[in-house]
Amino acid sequence: METILIIINVILAIILIGLVLLQRSEGGALGLGLSQDNFASSRSVSNFLTKSTAIVATLFIVSSISLVVLSRGDLIETQSVLEKIEEEKDSNTPKIPEPSK
Repeated sequence: METILIIINVILAIILIGLVLLQRSEGGALGLGLSQDNFASSRSVSNFLTKSTAIVATLFIVSSISLVVLSRGDLIETQSVLEKIEEEKDSNTPKIPEPSK
């Protein structure tokens, strides 16, 4: 199950990177020197890219959270803190005596 989720997570990450790179640069910092008048300039394409980016980002976050939940399931111990303290008291290892007052 984890392997399938990891593969889905990687695919979603690649798609998300592609969608972000396809969007029109507003600040011009990543503008490649090309005229962006014809490239994804219509509102319908722009809205489609924005909505699809939001959907893929949401799916990416959900898959990442589910991976964390699945991986933490193996790490959770069923022993309480009080039981651990009692085990330490019962151990046969010698302890340093406390100084007398």
